[in-house]
Amino acid sequence: MPLYAELENRKTELIRKALEGSVFVAPVDADPIASLTAYTAGPPITRDLAALPEEWDDLGYLTEDGAAFARDVSQDETTSYGSATPTRTDVTSDVTALTVVCQETKLLTIGMATGADLAAAAPAAQTGEVRINKPTRPKGKHYRAMSLAVDLADGGEVYIARFLPRAKVSNYAEQSHNGGVVTWGVTLTGEVDGDLGYSESWIFGGPGWFAMLEDMGFDAPA
Repeated sequence: MPLYAELENRKTELIRKALEGSVFVAPVDADPIASLTAYTAGPPITRDLAALPEEWDDLGYLTEDGAAFARDVSQDETTSYGSATPTRTDVTSDVTALTVVCQETKLLTIGMATGADLAAAAPAAQTGEVRINKPTRPKGKHYRAMSLAVDLADGGEVYIARFLPRAKVSNYAEQSHNGGVVTWGVTLTGEVDGDLGYSESWIFGGPGWFAMLEDMGFDAPA
């Protein structure tokens, strides 16, 4: 019989952290994220981040919670006579929600957190004052959203992204005027994009990721 030391397969270098990162959003009709990274033959060879499509923008600084993802899975269970456990289980719902609390006050974060149409929110000519009236019939706005986490490994940066091609603002966080930072918090719920055919995409890349492909169990690229 083998000893545990002969069976275990643990590598500290495969433990990932989100050392920094951003959440990027765009209008729902903007170009989607087709590729997170781009290859340059060099020299030197690079596998760095690709440029974002037009209309994509960074939400800026977030609270220490960063980008918080929740996944709500509902199941329908079939029980049978003589069985103490379900004999069949079917997934009926699988929904991803992304919550962010933005610390920067700007056109993008104000628009997301108020739900108002800011197309007509022009600063006053003399004072620069901006007034935004709460919609009498709020309508959840849709965006494209991507959370990007960045880690460092021996081979360079590692990128872990989660892309929601059609995300609806489904909830708003509390806002306090109490001497602290004025924040703008929203929850975005992923929906299936009719053109792309999915509600979420996980994307991994970067030079550090490429260097560890075989250690992680992937086949090395030809």
